[in-house]
Amino acid sequence: MSNLFVEKLAWFKQNEKPEVVLLIANVPERTQFVIAWTNIKISLADNLNELVSTSENDIWEWLWQNTIYSRDELIEKIGISFSYSGLENKMRPLIGNRILYPDGTVNSYVQRYLREKVVNLFENKPKRSTKKT
Repeated sequence: MSNLFVEKLAWFKQNEKPEVVLLIANVPERTQFVIAWTNIKISLADNLNELVSTSENDIWEWLWQNTIYSRDELIEKIGISFSYSGLENKMRPLIGNRILYPDGTVNSYVQRYLREKVVNLFENKPKRSTKKT
């Protein structure tokens, strides 16, 4: 990956906001997007667009403009049928609120929230008896 890309992305990861968890909490469809996002192949454009602005929003847009992923693979991993425009509309809030990162990772607070939910599912599951009746 380009040093500039990595450097700019690292800044966003160091300045995460925990409140974004509220955007996926109890919204199964958004949770499916987040999980699928971490399981698809992501690559960086061969020739990065020139970064012409230093504004936070412009840098975020620049990162995404230089990100390549398969919409078909994402749709397949989500498991819900979408048109490409429908997919983009569903992703826009996740990208705009910096839940999905252009390197295939997700906001660390969101990741911790999801892991905690999974752990709680296993902890709350009643243990099956091995005793035969």
